[in-house]
Amino acid sequence: KDALHIALRMVLSIPLQDIMSYKKVAKAYFALLEVLCHHHTGTLASQDSATVAFLLTSLDQGIKSLDVGISSACASAVDNLATFYFKNVMREPESGRSAAGSAEMQEHLRQQPGLLPEILKSLFEIILFEENSNQWSLSRPMLSLILINEPVYLQLRQQIVLAQPADKQAHLAACLDKLMTDVGTNLEPKTRDKFTQNLTIVRHEYRSKS
Repeated sequence: KDALHIALRMVLSIPLQDIMSYKKVAKAYFALLEVLCHHHTGTLASQDSATVAFLLTSLDQGIKSLDVGISSACASAVDNLATFYFKNVMREPESGRSAAGSAEMQEHLRQQPGLLPEILKSLFEIILFEENSNQWSLSRPMLSLILINEPVYLQLRQQIVLAQPADKQAHLAACLDKLMTDVGTNLEPKTRDKFTQNLTIVRHEYRSKS
């Protein structure tokens, strides 16, 4: 645990702009974050709000990276954090007890409610409007991010539609109406796969007429 805290302090001592400016540093940093979010989610969530905000902001930047390895690692890290929140805050934990860090994570997001929606917005924009070779990886955190705050997702969806040229808005809205068709409110593998399948269809239908 002490080693983890030391590693986090070292990471936080490097400005995000510097991390993103050097590919080798960025790869090492985001690979570390992916591992920490997967194996030490509660410990990360127990950090102070400024640290959690820095980590989430950096993951948002990493998702936008043109390096497929970096963006995929960031998507995986975000999915682990959002899934942790969904399973321990939004749902009754299977063990009957919330995991360590659950209350802290809830408080972080209460204080800074825009952190995760901003990441979801980035993911939508990349998948819908940009070329990408790792769509499956980028799609994985999207369902967990939607399910932890569905009202915010609906607002975000409207923002994305209205940001497009007027002659494309109705078409995009019609495509997005199909995104959650037959998708349950859980994060079981079948549900995730159905969501990814729907997202692929939405992207194809929108881009085929754009």
